[in-house]
Amino acid sequence: METGNYCITDLRIVPRDFQACFEALKEGELFLTTLPDGEIPDGNLGGLGFYYYDTRFLSCFENTLAGHKLVLLSSTNRRGHFGQIELTNPEIVLPGGENIPLQSIHLRLLRVVKGSFYQRLRLINFNEFPVTMGYSMSLAADFVDIFEVRGTTRPRRGYYHEGEKNKDTVTLSYQGLDGVRRFTEIVFEPPPVEINIVEKNKAVVNFQLYLPPQKKVYLSLRVTPYIGERTRSNPASPVIGFSSAAIDQSKNHREWKEKCTSYISDNQVFNQIINRAVSDLRSLYTTRAEGSVVEAGIPWFAAPFGRDALITSWQTLALNPDLAKKSLRYLACYQGKKIDQFNEERPGKIMHELRYGEMTACGESVHNPYFGSVDSTLLFVILLAEVYNWTGDRSLIEDLKGALLGCLKWCRKYGDLDGDGYIEYLSESPCGLVNQGWKDSWNGVIDSDGKLPSGPIALVEVQAYCYKALQGAAGVLEALGDKEKALELRKRAARLQEQFLRDFWVPGEDYLVFALNGDKRPVKTVVSNMGHCLFTGILPADKALKVTRRLFQADMYSGWGVRTMSTREKAYNPMSYHNGSVWPHDNSIIAGGLRKYNLLTHLEQLFSGIYESSLYFPYHRLPELFCGFTRRPIGGPVRYPIACDPQAWAVGSTFLFLQSSLGLSSTPEGLMISKPQLPTWLNSLLVENLRVGGGKVDVEFTRSRGRTYCQLLRKEGDVRVIVDV
Repeated sequence: METGNYCITDLRIVPRDFQACFEALKEGELFLTTLPDGEIPDGNLGGLGFYYYDTRFLSCFENTLAGHKLVLLSSTNRRGHFGQIELTNPEIVLPGGENIPLQSIHLRLLRVVKGSFYQRLRLINFNEFPVTMGYSMSLAADFVDIFEVRGTTRPRRGYYHEGEKNKDTVTLSYQGLDGVRRFTEIVFEPPPVEINIVEKNKAVVNFQLYLPPQKKVYLSLRVTPYIGERTRSNPASPVIGFSSAAIDQSKNHREWKEKCTSYISDNQVFNQIINRAVSDLRSLYTTRAEGSVVEAGIPWFAAPFGRDALITSWQTLALNPDLAKKSLRYLACYQGKKIDQFNEERPGKIMHELRYGEMTACGESVHNPYFGSVDSTLLFVILLAEVYNWTGDRSLIEDLKGALLGCLKWCRKYGDLDGDGYIEYLSESPCGLVNQGWKDSWNGVIDSDGKLPSGPIALVEVQAYCYKALQGAAGVLEALGDKEKALELRKRAARLQEQFLRDFWVPGEDYLVFALNGDKRPVKTVVSNMGHCLFTGILPADKALKVTRRLFQADMYSGWGVRTMSTREKAYNPMSYHNGSVWPHDNSIIAGGLRKYNLLTHLEQLFSGIYESSLYFPYHRLPELFCGFTRRPIGGPVRYPIACDPQAWAVGSTFLFLQSSLGLSSTPEGLMISKPQLPTWLNSLLVENLRVGGGKVDVEFTRSRGRTYCQLLRKEGDVRVIVDV
């Protein structure tokens, strides 16, 4: 749709040839995605490339040895931030007739991203004779905005400057419609024998390699993005060498891990899952001028998202509460201040998404920032209250009191569009999202007839979030001495609960409806959203049990996890984004609710299904989502082809599952450990340096004869531990 500006109407456009398997490295605003062999094919539409501030600064990186493609042996992402790729040669006949046997030359690519993309290539010739041969690199920088990569066609673009070269450097550049010039600088060591600028934004670089038998030969490069013609400033970090970059990255990740709670079990695979998740969270954690925030996921959502950052921070409170504290402060900086229909901003509202690319700068997208999220404001309040319960950090709630009051004002004045007491959404921007809950694809909210309901839409989980937000805000304000306001909020929560149980419960069928449409008629589609209501406490115990049983019926539970939609619905499609797939974060939120009502048998079933699904994915890392096909005795879950990987709230899911299984919660009275239950595939779990209140604790859990036991090993600082087994 166009109304004066070129606009994005669907932010979930599917690229046509996305590679289901790719390797990713990320640090700060930089990230690199390639095929497992390290290649970025020219003209790929699948998001592969080297990115900086929502722009692709390297769109092609192809390599040949004596004119031949290399053969992949293995590819791994070591410790989440260091890439290692093992390659070898096919059979090669050199121009002089010399035969180089298959697999007689070994190539090892080591990669790290730290302000720049660094690569060190090591070659070893395992033949008994020396070899001299050519090695070529084809490089290109299309400087395409991330929204273009995702499929949006722009009516016009800027222009490429002529590529520049000297003995060891290629520089490609682009002048955007935003008036900003962007550069990609590629430096080689040793210098190549020839650099050819084949197009303005493409170059072919040729090396002549002499490979003695059994000797190591090195070839290194550095790719650095620059923004701004005059200063060519790169705020990511100063340019350094490969070794320094690798050492710095290892140090940063080690320091991050030391600040996190340590979880060590008797299950080595699960330990690997935990270690990978800790590293992935560090990679997705970004520091900017405004502060630090966890970004949503690679490659499509490597940017600040309000909902994603808040949910991930909540999931990981028992890992590292600093994620939550800093994400809250960051999002408060962008809290809505005015009424703006184009980006759907309202005073007090928490943003949905923030972008920095050319299209955003030119007003072709709404993401500067965009506020089209109906639940981020409520989740902000929920998280703030939870962080205070976990940490007792009074300075945090004092500093963010104004932001909290702004959120409450939004709920009362702007969130309730028709004055009926519910929080609704209705897209008003020609460039905005039609659906503004977590299922925000164009058909993410659909009725039982397979039709899109009219708005404004009041989603079931959003009302439950509102209930918990009112209760949480009451607790925070009471701690700050405003007892009168706290009492008012609790009364509002009680009224909302009564109204909710009347309007969202389906009598006789024992489940919660998806939403109320613009006519206040129930949208009765059976979906997973009802499961999000459990952790909020809005349901009485009998109704919580009925919702749980509905979620675990065969049409909803796939065997790997709870589907987003029942198989009985007309719109069901196990390969869709929101209408039948399985999302790990969705399941982890349901798990948190199962713990709320001590429905521990269902909790273990859910945790085990998600854990077992992770065993089939690369690095045992849970992807953003996977297909909702029913589990069979042979084979694993079916991949969703364009899932982000890693994705923040999928990574955070493991920690919320753990917290729920262990019965960990925190209140102003102290740390609660209530009826812990290790799943059958864990016999012991050591939890060390768990930060809560003003101190730390070490706790050991063991399972024997179907029961889980808990032992407090160490307590440091001002923290009380209450154990109920």
